[in-house]
Amino acid sequence: MDPFDDLLRGVRADGAAFGRSVLTPPAALRFVDGAPLTLCVPLRGEGWITRAGGEKPLQVRVGEAVVVRGPEPFVFSTEPRSEFRPGELRDVHCGQSRVTEPAPDADPAERTVLLAGAYHVQGRAPQRLLGVLPPVLVATDDHDCASLRDYLDSQLGSCRPGRQIVLDRMLDWLLVCTLRDWFDQPGAEPPDWYRALGDDTVGPVLRAMHDAPNQPWTIASLAARAGVSRTTLAKRFTELVGEPPLTYLTDWRMTLAADLLTGSTATVAAVARQLGYADGFGFSAAFKRVHGVSPSEHRRLAHSVPEHRGATPVTSVT
Repeated sequence: MDPFDDLLRGVRADGAAFGRSVLTPPAALRFVDGAPLTLCVPLRGEGWITRAGGEKPLQVRVGEAVVVRGPEPFVFSTEPRSEFRPGELRDVHCGQSRVTEPAPDADPAERTVLLAGAYHVQGRAPQRLLGVLPPVLVATDDHDCASLRDYLDSQLGSCRPGRQIVLDRMLDWLLVCTLRDWFDQPGAEPPDWYRALGDDTVGPVLRAMHDAPNQPWTIASLAARAGVSRTTLAKRFTELVGEPPLTYLTDWRMTLAADLLTGSTATVAAVARQLGYADGFGFSAAFKRVHGVSPSEHRRLAHSVPEHRGATPVTSVT
């Protein structure tokens, strides 16, 4: 396991919408549900993504996928413009996702077929991923995912048992592929830990800490995992990741702790043991140092405000 796996674990299409829309110019969709992440994939034709604030429309074609970070509304349009006349722009509202088709007399050559999925984001861990993403990213499909897109399209009209589970898992797969392709493309600015995963020294150490954050890791044991000296590991890790190994480990443990405290009924002492702390006192001190509040206060505050789960299902319209 590595940081990319862990951070995406809380970004799930658990019952989220996956709608298919067929649009003809000058139609446009405005996504207004405030989802933390929305994935748009043209199956035919092309479109433009426009966010509020007068930004220039961003083109997306077949073979590309776009991820938009919320919660601000954005528009997917069949033409590169940001102003629309009445009737040209339709809001995407909460409701049951469904397949929509154009008017019978619409020219097939002008149709844009769009798959759009909205994601739940739960917990502190995936917020670390959202924090390194730009407001809008477009990734070119470097791997042939045409069969995946076609299969998703076919499943939207299916009534077979397990349809929603299939859509959720395929949507998760497509998001992971899109983010990974974007991180790997020339000119992208992935987080330091993502680049470090490919390093012969730091990569194994990052994976070890994420595989077993509860282990009593020391610089010596981590250096042994990498097959280098303690000095070499400390220098190389800090250069590539931007902080020392044990600082990174503590920060990651406290991220996991925040999610365990809000997502379970485990006691503070039990959470401490789960993350490798011998007692609750040292754990509580580390937690307050990182998050600014005690574990108990964090749990109380989290439970006093309903967590925004992100995307409830959306209805695609033409």
